[in-house]
Amino acid sequence: QIAFMTLTLFPIRLFFAAFMMLLAWPFAFIASMGSDEQELEKPLSWWRKIVDILLKAIMRMMWLAGGFHWINVKGRRALPTEAAILTVAPHSSYFDAIPVTMTFASIVMKAESKDIPVWGTLIKYIRPVFVSRSDQDSRRKTVEEIKRRAQSDGKWPQIMIFPEGTCTNRSCLITFKPGAFIPGVPVQPVVLRYPNKLDTITWTWQGPGALEILWLTLCQFHNSVEIEFLPVYIPSEEERKNPVLYANNVRHVMAEALGVSVTDYTFEDCQLALAEGQLRLPSDTCLLEFAKLVRSLGLKPETLEDDLDKYAAGAMKMEKEKVDLEEFSAYLEFPVSHTLESMFALFDENEEGIIDVREFVIALSVVCKPSKTLDTIQLAFQLYQSENGTITEDDLAHILKTAMGVSQINVVHLFRAVDEEEKGEITYDDFYRFAELHPHFAEDYLYADQMGAESGLETSSLSAPNGICTDFSPENAEDKNKPLQKKLN
Repeated sequence: QIAFMTLTLFPIRLFFAAFMMLLAWPFAFIASMGSDEQELEKPLSWWRKIVDILLKAIMRMMWLAGGFHWINVKGRRALPTEAAILTVAPHSSYFDAIPVTMTFASIVMKAESKDIPVWGTLIKYIRPVFVSRSDQDSRRKTVEEIKRRAQSDGKWPQIMIFPEGTCTNRSCLITFKPGAFIPGVPVQPVVLRYPNKLDTITWTWQGPGALEILWLTLCQFHNSVEIEFLPVYIPSEEERKNPVLYANNVRHVMAEALGVSVTDYTFEDCQLALAEGQLRLPSDTCLLEFAKLVRSLGLKPETLEDDLDKYAAGAMKMEKEKVDLEEFSAYLEFPVSHTLESMFALFDENEEGIIDVREFVIALSVVCKPSKTLDTIQLAFQLYQSENGTITEDDLAHILKTAMGVSQINVVHLFRAVDEEEKGEITYDDFYRFAELHPHFAEDYLYADQMGAESGLETSSLSAPNGICTDFSPENAEDKNKPLQKKLN
């Protein structure tokens, strides 16, 4: 079928879809010219309403060319005065743009997107909230802009937000980011379904790339999509004051409508689990659990690097590396709580009631910079090195076990390869030179032993049953009640 469709229908569909996008461009360009903020807050003029209708029709024809012959819509879309924000989930594909083109609701987009030829003009037409990566204060400004528009009593178009913040394989709903819920206004949950016999829609962190997904989808004779507008969710006073609670409650409503489970994993956990650094994490790593506890403790992703520097400096100044729970609490400057006890338990390898704070710093570095392996190892050398700047084989084992979040690891081959002069100790400069010559050192010297069948650390278990994406969904509801797996048990 793929071969036949590639030679026949695929090129026709691709040409027609591209033509529809190009056809939409002049209308969007003319309608966007000279629009200032005050004008955007006014009701649409008669000619802009006509442009709106034309653009929606053109976009519908574009999706029709892609095999979406009909779009099943359930429920009623709320008016902007009823719900200023539409929260859409699950987010699993760039075909999730279908509800955007149907509603022309504003979305949150990277500022760089407006410079993309043709597509950038269409993006600007729907008056998005732009996020600038170069602006360190962008996160706060984005939240303030969403809040301002949401509290405008319907003067601005509705804002459509995908609160998961990343694409998943729809097996569950991951943790919602709180941005859509900070304004404390009613939101309308919107759920997406793609009930196709063969899933060519899902684009995630693993599996087919974006172009391959487009090709396979256009080779399908028909693609189904279902959009359901759920009842408007009006937050309680407690939810208005607590955006995280508000987001979590809305997520449960949407998960129930979809018939899927929820999981506490986040966008950052996806980055951590599938980071492309020189040390990839095994499937049974406890660092994902550690990352959840870091968030629960109140450490925020945007300030994590500053926190890392502070805790690393504190660990270097400490007269002893091993501390008990009370000393750990004082070190972190957080009161003793269930979350802190759980984090302490991850590093209490022998249940002696004491942990090595250096391991906490290394783990935090991996969570903070999952792809920057050498940064973490350099920091670890600073924590473990002797007065002459060297570490031993046992030190290297401690460092890599913590960096990978596993109980056992064999570093003999790696250490001997780095220690060419057989001194029994190495410096970071030795390690760095070795890593420069052997960029795949982990695969060559660690994973060959650690990831084999005998070790039980198969990386293939990271893949979901469909081979598309890491499946973070809990196997059953009782998983939450299971005791934490300690790092070295």
